[in-house]
Amino acid sequence: MVLRMVNIDKHILYWRNGAEEDFEAAKQLIGSNKIRHGLFFLHLTLEKILKSHVCRNTGDIAPRLHNLVRLAELSGIMFQQERIELLAEMNPFNLEGRYPEIWGAVPSREEADILIQKTKELFEWLKNQLSHQQGNTLTNF
Repeated sequence: MVLRMVNIDKHILYWRNGAEEDFEAAKQLIGSNKIRHGLFFLHLTLEKILKSHVCRNTGDIAPRLHNLVRLAELSGIMFQQERIELLAEMNPFNLEGRYPEIWGAVPSREEADILIQKTKELFEWLKNQLSHQQGNTLTNF
């Protein structure tokens, strides 16, 4: 039996940094009217920041799943209902970005801009939660 040593702080930082990059990409894509792609990257933003919390909460590598509501459950964070509803609203954009046979109507630019703002608020809150729970040690990693 081989025991593997997992550097959880490294994984947390990986997911957090990836979320930052994906949020910037989402804004650029939506800004250039690539709405479906931008919404996929908004989903990735939330998925990755949630996975950083899952790593912190479990002390292990994040699972290979994309359901934002399930990741929120695994994160150990108590979410207000409106935040869970946003995660549920964002879930389909993961599938639409991967499987063209289930594409629905593309949201309007105005709808996408609202989702950017809502995602930004939740993303900032989750980053703040992570920093407080980690004692800001990740900024020095």
